[in-house]
Amino acid sequence: MTTDAKSPVSEVTLRRIRRFRLIDDVFMRVCFQDNIECTQLVLRIILDKPDLQVQSVTAQKQLSSLHGRTICLDIEATDSAGRLYDIEIQRKDEGARPKRARGHQSLMDAATLGRNEDFEQLPECFVIFITEHDVLKGGLPLYRIERVIAETGLPFGDGTRIIYVNGAMREGDTPLARLMHDFFCTEPKDMHYKLLAEVTSHHKTNPEEIRKMSSVIEEILEEGRIKGREEGMTTAMRRMLDVLLQEGKFSCEEMAKYTSLPLDEVQRRAEERRSRQQSSEEPWTSPKS
Repeated sequence: MTTDAKSPVSEVTLRRIRRFRLIDDVFMRVCFQDNIECTQLVLRIILDKPDLQVQSVTAQKQLSSLHGRTICLDIEATDSAGRLYDIEIQRKDEGARPKRARGHQSLMDAATLGRNEDFEQLPECFVIFITEHDVLKGGLPLYRIERVIAETGLPFGDGTRIIYVNGAMREGDTPLARLMHDFFCTEPKDMHYKLLAEVTSHHKTNPEEIRKMSSVIEEILEEGRIKGREEGMTTAMRRMLDVLLQEGKFSCEEMAKYTSLPLDEVQRRAEERRSRQQSSEEPWTSPKS
């Protein structure tokens, strides 16, 4: 669903847009898409590299593994030295677990190296999570994770780095604290960094950008409605499976066909039911073979 360029934006949508902050991944991706200056500012502060030069920025880049697992990078950037950056906004702690960072890094490597290229041509790679809470629970504003040789403590030197920025640490007068303060601001006038204030104001006040944001919001809401319908259908099919299991007249293959549920899930639920009934010494009717 998209919003017509001439159609008015509802007051509800306008209120949503006014409440957006850069810590909200949808708004952050819109503000940072192709925005080299803002991305450069953020990376310079997080990495403490005031001379870092960003060359390109892409929002919502999709990467897929050979087995079909797909991830969407919030912001991908490259700098003048060829280093690669993935900046992820994560408001939920479970979205920033260590193995997710590992997964992002592995797919970025796989997508970067060409068929006949030597592994030494892999660029330095940074996966950066900006989180709403202190996910790693250390009470620090920033966590840098790099591989080291356990016996010597020396760097392994594989060129991979994972960084967690603790968005809860936004009080104080450090550049990072001011940056996190700005990420949680709804009002551009309250921001410390002029670049971030300007881009935030532009997307919240420019009529064309408001219409674009309205269209994005409608698409997200529609995706949510579709997902809700799909989840509701799956719930109904699982209830049907419970009935079929209780009757005990059908094979697992037949039940998978009738409910459109995966065969392995049907087999697992049949086994769980069998185990429950055996433990309670209830009579059990096995699915037909």
